[in-house]
Amino acid sequence: MVRLRFKKEGKPGQPYYRLVATELRSRRDGRPIEILGSYNPRLAKDKLTINEARVKHWHDQGAQASETVKNLLVESGVWSRLTAAR
Repeated sequence: MVRLRFKKEGKPGQPYYRLVATELRSRRDGRPIEILGSYNPRLAKDKLTINEARVKHWHDQGAQASETVKNLLVESGVWSRLTAAR
């Protein structure tokens, strides 16, 4: 089963995250199947960048988003476009 979640990267005290598609049972920072975007909480604007086409592809294949990813997708408006297409 595939899951959409964040992979933590960056230096200590300066984290940023990559939005990835990965196997459900793999480690948080393990090798992803595909990188779908990034999230940098330290930026004032443009915190979240997403390849919507690939997120839609994985969502259509049955991938589930983690709670944090889902909340950010809802906040950015991407989630409503994903679920409206179904």
